[in-house]
Amino acid sequence: MAYKHVRLPEDGQKITVENDQMNVPDNPILGYVEGDGIGPDITKACLRIWDAAVEKAYGGKRKIHWAELFMGEKAAKVYDGDYFPAETLEAIKDLWVAIKGPLTTPVGEGFRSLNVSLRQELDLYACVRPVRHYAGVPSPLKDPGKVDVVIFRENTEDVYCGIEYQSGTDENKKLAKFLKEEMKADFFDDAGLGIKPISEFGTKRLVRKAIQYAIDNGRESVTLVHKGNIMKFTEGAFRAWGYEVAREEFGHCTITEDQLYSEYNGRQPEGKIVIKDRIADIIFQLMLLRPDDFDVLATMNLNGDYLSDAAAAEVGGIGIAPGANMSDNIAVFEATHGTAPKYADKNKVNPGSLLFSGVNMLEYIGWQEAADLISLAYPEVLADKIVTYDFARNMEGATEVGTKEFADALIEQINGGIDLETKRKQRSEKLARERKQREIRRLLQPMEEMIASGRTPTSVSDVMTRSLITVTDDTSVHDAMHEMRKNEVSSLVVEPNDSGEWGIMTRRDIVTKIVREGKSPTDLTVGEIASRPVVTVTPETHLREAANVIAEKNISRLLVAGKDGEPMGITTETDIFGAIEQSGWLPEA
Repeated sequence: MAYKHVRLPEDGQKITVENDQMNVPDNPILGYVEGDGIGPDITKACLRIWDAAVEKAYGGKRKIHWAELFMGEKAAKVYDGDYFPAETLEAIKDLWVAIKGPLTTPVGEGFRSLNVSLRQELDLYACVRPVRHYAGVPSPLKDPGKVDVVIFRENTEDVYCGIEYQSGTDENKKLAKFLKEEMKADFFDDAGLGIKPISEFGTKRLVRKAIQYAIDNGRESVTLVHKGNIMKFTEGAFRAWGYEVAREEFGHCTITEDQLYSEYNGRQPEGKIVIKDRIADIIFQLMLLRPDDFDVLATMNLNGDYLSDAAAAEVGGIGIAPGANMSDNIAVFEATHGTAPKYADKNKVNPGSLLFSGVNMLEYIGWQEAADLISLAYPEVLADKIVTYDFARNMEGATEVGTKEFADALIEQINGGIDLETKRKQRSEKLARERKQREIRRLLQPMEEMIASGRTPTSVSDVMTRSLITVTDDTSVHDAMHEMRKNEVSSLVVEPNDSGEWGIMTRRDIVTKIVREGKSPTDLTVGEIASRPVVTVTPETHLREAANVIAEKNISRLLVAGKDGEPMGITTETDIFGAIEQSGWLPEA
């Protein structure tokens, strides 16, 4: 199409999308918006860095052709007062990928926010916020290197969608009357009212994108973050729909956390991503205490807003936190901080947020080598203590430089010759070691690991003893007792008799059937005193249901059997007691 003020470089080619597959030429045209306040300073610096990385990585075989687009104060000058020109929206749709600096929201111009308006007009439903620590960046955490998560925040629903009614207005009174008289709701008079819509459609497209990201980037897990224990029909529904889309559309490459423990004994199968969920308030604690337990987080609008900024504070602050807003195919990357007008045109601020948003953009178009050059060169510059003012004040012996000079130092490091393959190998080996360590903890101490990672035991598989000691019917009771003492267990599983029935022999059987009767354990076999038939449950059985069975049958333990009927473990009343005692509560079935 013909543009009035947007100029597309003649030497570049547009990205195309066919059947939801993006085709990126070696000379793509990407859009950029300078932004307001400090926007021009950081954008100019970042364009130079991105171009240098692409040149170094591909030796001139690839090149980005930049097309300037206009929003905010600069757009108002170019488009006669229009801060949000339709031409910019059309250009972003045409180019598919763009990046922007921070924008000033005009006062009294009919926009709640330029950023919100952009998301709504282009249906950029997923706010994607990678949060990771770069060596050398000041952090309040003892070990910030454990933080490496990507947060997928739903952008279009929840209390942020703007369905609000001010106290005292006719609309508010009408809604309050309906809620109280028709729906029998109980709340204080003259309350401001807001609606919290969470839809199946909105939830599933967000979780779908999060899972696909995890698949494409070799991530370990996707965690659904919600407050469904309180808001059951909105945030609880988000959780349920999230699991549903994982099961129905990604069942070949995902397992639930329940399956991880019940079917795989804590050992994550190759090529499988674990889908789990955590309560929203708990995740804030866990991101401080055990951040390496989490990989990709998918959540709703309000939770995501809080969580992404809180997580960014762990790794250096929002000043270096990247972000993007995406639809199914359109992606707009952005600085996540404000315009900081008092620093405008002063060559002073840290370009980190926009810089790493550009790194994510390079990854998005498949130019991983260029992205890695920046990510790996950045810590080297910090190791030399060449930093902007915000880091300099927290770093002893730092050399404080301006925005342009920081870009110069980073470009020099990029061009200086980073051993990309060695660095990548080291990073990959470190990731593999950390994953193996987590797996070993799950294998050795499943209950402790489960609770420490924020998961409350809910099913038999979470608490059962998996190491079964089996004996046959013709084993002498004396020998069986020796096995029990040697292995420090209170029961043995007895292999099937001629009728195919499994059995259990317990310490109680020995006390009541041998000691009380005055018999000798050397004169009897296990088959003569074992309890049959055994009461079995599946590993998915909820702990409440297991407790009911134990109470109704007046027994102390249950045999846990898989789909094929083979025993997988034993769970006892002691196991259930321990789960409740350690976790503090037992959730609803």
